[in-house]
Amino acid sequence: MATVGLVSRPVSVLPKISRAACSPAVLSAVPATVQHRKLHHALIPKGKGGRSSSSGVAATVFGATGFLGRYVVNRLGRVGSQVVVPHRCDQYDVMYLRPMGDLGQIIFMEWDARNKDSIKRALEHSNVVINLVGREWETRNYHFEDVFVTIPQQIAKATREAGITKFIHMSHLNADIRSPSKYLRNKAVGETAVRDEFPDAIILKPSEMYGREDRFFNYYANMRWFGNAIPLLSLGKKTVKQPVHVVDVAKAIINAIKDPDANGKTYALVGPNRYLLHDLVEYIYAVAHRPFVPYPLPHNDVFNQFCPTKPKLCTVLICPQFHTTDMKYPGLPGLEDLGIVPSTVEQKAIEILRRHRRFRYLEAELDETKPAKTVSH
Repeated sequence: MATVGLVSRPVSVLPKISRAACSPAVLSAVPATVQHRKLHHALIPKGKGGRSSSSGVAATVFGATGFLGRYVVNRLGRVGSQVVVPHRCDQYDVMYLRPMGDLGQIIFMEWDARNKDSIKRALEHSNVVINLVGREWETRNYHFEDVFVTIPQQIAKATREAGITKFIHMSHLNADIRSPSKYLRNKAVGETAVRDEFPDAIILKPSEMYGREDRFFNYYANMRWFGNAIPLLSLGKKTVKQPVHVVDVAKAIINAIKDPDANGKTYALVGPNRYLLHDLVEYIYAVAHRPFVPYPLPHNDVFNQFCPTKPKLCTVLICPQFHTTDMKYPGLPGLEDLGIVPSTVEQKAIEILRRHRRFRYLEAELDETKPAKTVSH
């Protein structure tokens, strides 16, 4: 849909034109000064701000049905942005996204990740494209190379060809081509592929994210159902993690959209404190009022020996990226550069872990739990 932008003036300031000057001959000699612009109505800011206004942002969010995606859509919807949600799942699986924006602001569209025309249709009316496509494990139809390299590359290419100037790509803090984790290696290759296709792309590198629906805190808290001991490589005392709250990452995406100087930059998004994995998991169980019994695993291959018929399942259960020490990037901007004060684990842990408590501890105060020890290395 295209609208024509016209500049209107009050009647009192219009110049008086004589009757003779209105003749067809005179009017035909006057050069036309009205500029026709092809502009979608959703890109015109209007209103006082808020859900029922128009922020001027029309964003296509690939991967909106995932963990981070619901928070990003929520943040976009509450400021009056139009959000296009390409999805491959059943329509009833995206129902929870509908109330996140005003009527007609959340638009759902089926798409095929391997169809270039499908990608182009999803972003043809947007001025912002956000790629949150990701998966913690490989499937028969989509390998890590497809999810983290091929699909982001195609999205970046389609965004550049559409003339869109704002493209945000979600990577990982520990993405490294030399990493023993296939997940992190492909994340690193995907960064390079996106940067080659779209040099001005904004690349965000968050550490492990935690939140109500996460697969980090809940992952370890649910380990109690598989036995009395929690398997940790080297008891988790050789791994340092710096987790970040998912809401802070969602805020970073919104602020990066508003910041004209963010184009072409790479941001390292981490929490304010670093912890040994052992101490962090111990704190998780302390908040949940559950007994914590760590089980030492010297190496990931040792765990695979316990179930040689399903090594991929064992790899998922042990999550190699969880046992990778979070890198430090002192030269990269972070949450503070986007105007965000990161939340601490102690502030948000209760929101995630309360449901893991027994009934008698359900209303126990968080102050009863000793905070986890922090490290500086």
